[in-house]
Amino acid sequence: MLEPLNDRVLVKRLESEEKTAGGLYIPDTAKEKPSKGQVIAVGPGKLGDDGKRIALAVKAGDEVLFNKYAGTEVKLDGVDHLVMREDDILAIIK
Repeated sequence: MLEPLNDRVLVKRLESEEKTAGGLYIPDTAKEKPSKGQVIAVGPGKLGDDGKRIALAVKAGDEVLFNKYAGTEVKLDGVDHLVMREDDILAIIK
């Protein structure tokens, strides 16, 4: 298991839909990488100017939207994950 540092977050990509709204199947070669994922682990937060930690807004288990090209890809137990800064996360899906 990876433990992110500072304001970094470990995110597991969620699979994109296999079919379009019209019912057409999308081949693997035409799929875009999804920009939706589940937070697996979070770092302790960024250090502020006063030296105190600023807690992250996301927590493990949250589903999030993130920038398409955000983060660094890593493979854990054969599954693709991303390590990214909290700033690359656009929203929490409720």
